[in-house]
Amino acid sequence: MTATTAAPALGDRAVPAWLTPLELGLLGAIWGASFMFMRVAAPEFGSTPLVAIRLGLGALILLPFLWRERRTFDRRLWPRLALIGAVNSAVPFVLFAWAAQRAPAGVGAITNSMAVLFVALIAFVFYGEKIGPRRAIALVIGFVGVVVLASGKVGGASIGLPVAAGTTAAFLYGIGANLVKRHLAGLPATAVAAATLSCAALLTAPFAIAQWPQHAVSAKSWGAVALLGVLCTGIAFVMYYRLIARIGASRAATSTYLVPLFGVGWAWLLLDEPLTVTMGIAGALILGSVVLSQRPAK
Repeated sequence: MTATTAAPALGDRAVPAWLTPLELGLLGAIWGASFMFMRVAAPEFGSTPLVAIRLGLGALILLPFLWRERRTFDRRLWPRLALIGAVNSAVPFVLFAWAAQRAPAGVGAITNSMAVLFVALIAFVFYGEKIGPRRAIALVIGFVGVVVLASGKVGGASIGLPVAAGTTAAFLYGIGANLVKRHLAGLPATAVAAATLSCAALLTAPFAIAQWPQHAVSAKSWGAVALLGVLCTGIAFVMYYRLIARIGASRAATSTYLVPLFGVGWAWLLLDEPLTVTMGIAGALILGSVVLSQRPAK
């Protein structure tokens, strides 16, 4: 997943009452599965080739939205889009893929949840936005969760470095969300996603070519990276921005609460990865902090 951009709520159109919760749950399940797919494909592809394919496939799915809005994107806007593509997609995706080679999929899914907290922290530190006591407490709880997670071991090996990589990726998502909000406001969100993913794909392509695996890649890994790009990136972005348009950004963002639950669940169910006590405690702390930070003020 990537950080959110705000869009005006259009209100619940004539859709069944059960459809929105179903779509939110499905989106959480899809984004949660992305960490499982990275775990499967990263060992054979390596982090950068995996990410370049993911970005390229995701961008292809979204290109029709960019083409439709192409006159909105002034030529002078593209350096800004490239920067945001690097900060908000290319580098964090590589960090998560690197972590997926060294730690269970649940570790990436749990640290990814910190992005919501980092959005608020960066807005406070760099842009002077009020953070409030509730969000301040949530940030402290979230960071305690990261420390707990980093202190854990899986199979006797430390996962501190993968946790640091995932947390750094979440921090970059926080930067990216603030950059989008302040420098790309008013542009169609899905077209912006297409543009930034395209830029990120082009930025990672030379590194992917240089690091392309010299061995044959299995059909299983190709299938995982295809699902990662098409389903978990391209289609998921379309679903997410359609939800924002219908129910608003705040309600749509609740899908992110489900990502660590599905990320851990898919890996446990399909990859037979362990759910350790440390991961459970850290996940509860981080997810609880995110929920606390998003509660409306009384």
